[in-house]
Amino acid sequence: MFADNYGQKLTRSPPPWPPSQAPRCPSQHSACGAPTRSAAPRRAGSLSPEQSVTPHTALLAALMYCKISSGRFHLKKILWLFVTLPLLCLVKLYSNRIDQGVRKTWLVEPLWSTSSLVWNRKSVKYLESKIEINCTDIYNYSPVEVGKTLEIRKGNIVDLEDEDVELMTSNCTQYLYQRGYHNNVASQEEQEYPLAFSLVVHKEAIMVERLLKMIFLPQNIYCIHYDQKSSKSFKDALDNLARCMPNVFIATKIELVRYTQISRLRADLNCLSDLLKSPVQWKYIINLCGQDLPLRSNIELVSELKKLNGANMLESVKPTPVKAQRFTFRHMPETSPAGNQDTLIKTDVKKDPAPHGIEMFTGSAYFVLNRDFAQYINNSTVAKDFLAWSADTYSPDEHFWASLVRVPGVPGGLPSSGAEVTDMQSKTRLVKWEYLEGSEYPPCTGTHVRSVCVYGSAELRWLLEKGHWFANKFDPKVDPVLIKCLELKIMERQRKWLRLTSRMTYVYSPGGDFWG
Repeated sequence: MFADNYGQKLTRSPPPWPPSQAPRCPSQHSACGAPTRSAAPRRAGSLSPEQSVTPHTALLAALMYCKISSGRFHLKKILWLFVTLPLLCLVKLYSNRIDQGVRKTWLVEPLWSTSSLVWNRKSVKYLESKIEINCTDIYNYSPVEVGKTLEIRKGNIVDLEDEDVELMTSNCTQYLYQRGYHNNVASQEEQEYPLAFSLVVHKEAIMVERLLKMIFLPQNIYCIHYDQKSSKSFKDALDNLARCMPNVFIATKIELVRYTQISRLRADLNCLSDLLKSPVQWKYIINLCGQDLPLRSNIELVSELKKLNGANMLESVKPTPVKAQRFTFRHMPETSPAGNQDTLIKTDVKKDPAPHGIEMFTGSAYFVLNRDFAQYINNSTVAKDFLAWSADTYSPDEHFWASLVRVPGVPGGLPSSGAEVTDMQSKTRLVKWEYLEGSEYPPCTGTHVRSVCVYGSAELRWLLEKGHWFANKFDPKVDPVLIKCLELKIMERQRKWLRLTSRMTYVYSPGGDFWG
């Protein structure tokens, strides 16, 4: 159970089961976790996991640890040490309290997981344990609250499977009410400035559902492209989602997506084409993947996009010699013993220069594009020829958008001689790379996957204050507390902004079953 910024517990909405089937449980609990990590060796003088930790013993241990042996430190340093080191000690004490025997099981969605509305129903005994976490304290770097997430992260994390999402979305009326879609609120300004979203996804239906829930508003339009290789239950779950909301649809053409190949780019282009055919006259299109989440509320995003005055927002830099190899030579798919062609091999065959004298730039596969530029991509001969030329290159989605936005005269384009736009300058998507931690940004508090940080709870404030609009990566099996707190903060920001405008169109209660 979370507390909101006003110190009030979030109230429950009606549970997703009839009263006669309600589990006998006094309250729900937070659900979270991460890959199990071995406990750090106990230092001399620290408390063992078996010893009880009272506030008095925690404070005593912290003060002993922070004792200053001489008067050589200046007063400012003494005060700094007195404040920070005890907090670090408290985090350590919480970590040491974790049971070293049987791992606890934490349900990310406890009320859904124990209901009859999912296939993999869990016993209500899991509702007997709970940890109350205050997201405002997480935001303020409270070591006590962050320490609680360590206990959860060392447990066994159970989230909803694809077949669970498939079943829970089979009854649209029930699903939409229980997930709080009726609480969505938009200002008149937002209704007059609709946005389009392209979601290219392939696994974990529950994360796609959470992403859609966080960015959903009825005036926007959403295209979902799932991979041909995705599981049947994953596809069925997203088909159900699309049936439940009139402004959400599945792409009309589905690709067999292979990482680093042209099919990944075509997936976004398929959604872009479908979105342009929609009667919704959206202003900008934003593409996302299943492990992205927003860092801004919709009303904040609209305000930021208006400041662009029609410009596009995406990364575009001169290619390094290494990256230039990706489109200087032809690349061919290699067939594995299993018959797959998921790997590209660089050949010795040099490619002709890009058509129409296009100057090459590299960047990210992710973008924020205005409608006129999207129409240019969809209709122009230049873009179509460049797409065909890119078919045998490596990761064409990382040079296609970055290069076309530099073509002279394109809507919202960047001059080819203009300054580079790096990933930190583009507000589109915040990614923390392992090899830049410590220089460009603080260390990752979660874990790493292919050198990309999977964020932890201690990064909540950094994510929200960095200035980007979306971020990657999030994983409930690494730190679902962060995901839940981020959702709460986005809801809170939407309410705050709406209170500042006299053109509010709908006011709703801040209560709701946050975990269920």
